Amino acid sequence: MSNGYGVPSVWAATAPEAPVTPPLTETVTADVAVIGAGITGLTAALRLACAGTSVVVVDRQGPGYGASGRNGGQVIPGLKYDPPMLDKLYGPETTAFVGATADVVFDLVTRHGLECEAARDGWIQATVKRAHLPTLHARMQAWQQRGAPVEMLDAAGMKAKIGSEGFVGGWLDGRAGRLHPLKYCYGLARAVLQAGGRIHGQTAVVSMERHGALWHLKTASGAEVRAAQVVIATNGYTDSLWPQLKATVIPATSFQVATAPLSDKQRQRILPQQVVVSDSRRIGNYFRIAPNGGLMLGGRGTFREPQGMGDYRRILAALEHFFPEVAGMPIAHAWSGRVAMTYDHLPHLHRPVPTVTMALGYNGRGVALGSAFGTAIADSLLDPTKPLPLPFTAINPLYLHDLHPVYASMAIWYYRLRDYLEQ
Repeated sequence: MSNGYGVPSVWAATAPEAPVTPPLTETVTADVAVIGAGITGLTAALRLACAGTSVVVVDRQGPGYGASGRNGGQVIPGLKYDPPMLDKLYGPETTAFVGATADVVFDLVTRHGLECEAARDGWIQATVKRAHLPTLHARMQAWQQRGAPVEMLDAAGMKAKIGSEGFVGGWLDGRAGRLHPLKYCYGLARAVLQAGGRIHGQTAVVSMERHGALWHLKTASGAEVRAAQVVIATNGYTDSLWPQLKATVIPATSFQVATAPLSDKQRQRILPQQVVVSDSRRIGNYFRIAPNGGLMLGGRGTFREPQGMGDYRRILAALEHFFPEVAGMPIAHAWSGRVAMTYDHLPHLHRPVPTVTMALGYNGRGVALGSAFGTAIADSLLDPTKPLPLPFTAINPLYLHDLHPVYASMAIWYYRLRDYLEQ
């Protein structure tokens, strides 16, 4: 699992062997077919399999191959919108659901004994702009009023928690935490298999057609999965399998680097409590201590896969800006993954026909949201009277979607300019 030119992610370099998920070579029938072995697909399959439902998961690559196994490993509850807006848009039940998405992750880890270096050390949303402090304070207060363990931090508090002088303040969310995302995916996959589900990697679905009560999912090898219900959970790697679905999201590329292990002296100053951090800018960065003991930082890159270290220059500049003492340290790992962004910054749930359910567009918060949405989708299939956290929406393709690298790149430059002018 590399970044496209042979260097593995820090997650792939520190993960055990992947679970055995052989290609599908025959026609199989199940109650539910899941397309996509990322976090959403695996959590849905796990809930279904544990309830005694027969489920088959298929993936073009294998468990955790996409952004599910390459992300920053930050378990962050909530959405981009704050509780008052969520209450207004959807009601307090939805606000409560998204506020508890991190709970779903850590409950899964505990219940199934997933060995994925999970820790609930909290998450800091930091800011380099004093103009952002009132917004962050209002956000913190809104969650605090709903019983969340949150608090504001001033510049001194930020320096103590992070070890960087680059932030003027922020807020700490005690509901959040961290994990090893690839180990999490592998653990979920093993739990699915142990519960009686089937997972087949290297199995690309090339078409799906309805025949009577069953969907026939034909794979590239000619084998088929036949199922009454289908869950499509392909997120940033969505292809043309279902008409226009791919055009509803922008597949943005997240670039990440991890340094060689920090010294003991550096570890005492840099993220000493291993809290995970992201900053509040429109085009911001996120960072944490990596499993190799190095400092890891990520952010938005180009819309193509990286071809060499030159493509990481912005990420490396941000790393040295926030943490000057790591300047010149060797970069042990550099990699990328594709996340799905939506025009409204909200995840999208679709059910274009009663027997096909889709979830995608987590906008960079896929660990918690994917886990919670996958579980909720499974619950809705097990009990059709159980409401989902967000309403189903129509599949509305973005205008001139094929040109997304052009206009999205322009938007990123515009947001970077605004970030720069506001500092």
